[in-house]
Amino acid sequence: MDKILLIHGPNLNLLGQREKGIYGETTLEEINEKLKSIAKDKNVELLILQSNHEGEIVDIIGQSKKNDIKAILINPAAYTHTSVAIRDAIAAVNIPAVEVHLSNIYSREDFRHTSLIAPVAYGQISGFGVESYVLGLNAIISLIEKQ
Repeated sequence: MDKILLIHGPNLNLLGQREKGIYGETTLEEINEKLKSIAKDKNVELLILQSNHEGEIVDIIGQSKKNDIKAILINPAAYTHTSVAIRDAIAAVNIPAVEVHLSNIYSREDFRHTSLIAPVAYGQISGFGVESYVLGLNAIISLIEKQ
């Protein structure tokens, strides 16, 4: 069974509580359950990490090859715009990655318009709420099937 690593970045553990007008009312647990169900139906294993710590995210990406991860689905959250370390980790492991965001980062504050992750990701999906994750997971599964 192919393994996909799902990474949720900082403050996503607060979904359903914070800035509901931007991020909605769905909790992270609800998103994870929905994605696990899709993964099960598609016969892939989904390994999930949420971390508020950049180094922990970098470490798990760096271990991806050793852990036989076939693809990475990542919502780097605020690290999208600031983390050269996460960008470099994704580039270093040479595993297809899809970046997702609940909100449309390009319709928000100017500082959010730059993604350091996008240039090393296979693609980016933003602005569709929870559906961004669903679209991203389906895209990454399709990439794995083509390899």
